Amino acid sequence: MRHTGRLPAVIFRDQVLGDPTNAEIAEMLGGHIEPDGGLYDLVIAGAGPAGLAAAVYGASDGLRTLVIEPKAPGGQAGTSSMIRNYLGFPRGISGADLALRAQDQAVALGAEFLIMREVTGLALNGDEWIVALEGDTTIRGRAVLVATGVSYNRLNIEGLDALLGKGVFYGAATTEAPALAGQDVFLVGAGNSAGQAAVHLARYAATVTLLVRGASLSMSMSDYLIKQIGRTENIRIRLNTALVGVHGRLRLEAVDVREMVKDDTNRLRAGALFVLIGAGPHTAWLANKVQRDPQGYILTGPNVIRGDSGERSWRLARAPYTLETSLPGVFAAGDVRHRATRGVAAAVADGAIAVRSVWEYLNKE
Repeated sequence: MRHTGRLPAVIFRDQVLGDPTNAEIAEMLGGHIEPDGGLYDLVIAGAGPAGLAAAVYGASDGLRTLVIEPKAPGGQAGTSSMIRNYLGFPRGISGADLALRAQDQAVALGAEFLIMREVTGLALNGDEWIVALEGDTTIRGRAVLVATGVSYNRLNIEGLDALLGKGVFYGAATTEAPALAGQDVFLVGAGNSAGQAAVHLARYAATVTLLVRGASLSMSMSDYLIKQIGRTENIRIRLNTALVGVHGRLRLEAVDVREMVKDDTNRLRAGALFVLIGAGPHTAWLANKVQRDPQGYILTGPNVIRGDSGERSWRLARAPYTLETSLPGVFAAGDVRHRATRGVAAAVADGAIAVRSVWEYLNKE
């Protein structure tokens, strides 16, 4: 094995890569990063639960299906340590395991996956949609499904970004848990993702503290998770509490938290901090292309504006199909969609419904 001298280095079997890109790592591990080419019936942007479900149902219906994912299959749900309210898994299943099973199922049915590639643009060429990827690659598709999901919102706290990956993490970061044995861990958030992460981290950390700005968890977290947290002795809940500062030179050492009712700030030792505070949609690449709500979520079906609204309007005599966007032949599913029901099961249902609409579009246009 030869090493170029560039760090960090990735070693796999007899291969060594110096300071590689994500795409180079994926290729080294046997991932597919270039499309087979030709015309696809359905191009899916995003491999979260909605995109994976669409890949399974699209391929099973005989559609030539391509899925494009900039990171790893599973999306935000893929970082969940344990999903206990998904149908058919009474003892729960990790998000990563669920995603891997779905990808294997889609591939077995004939779907094609491009990993570590990001969609950057969309344009119409005659009856075909041209999907642009980073690196000047383009893909031709008869229909497109946007299932790019959401990403966690960022905290604007001085010094936080400098500690990212050094004790501070956005999302659940389940792979970090074993390294936190005996340490005091903090989570900012009050949703199911935060609850699932707290329960998982509590298996390793000395203490796990949930910092919750509100007065209760019941409005944002499922009851089964609240009860599970209540049964876990080393999980603490601090309501009406905000993170206001972080400290550490080489890695996180302490956090400042403010109790809003008392208006009292305390500095606490911290081995790690996980931030799960809501999310925003991945739709910037569709700005001025498709109708979105003020928060950037994509309008679909009956929510698409069909009249003179001062923005791009629906141009056909027929009404949009279910989950069809303001662009005929372009659909949206999962958390990226306006007023979408949150949760893995809802996203999977969206993916299945979108494929039925794609089928109608391809056979009735």
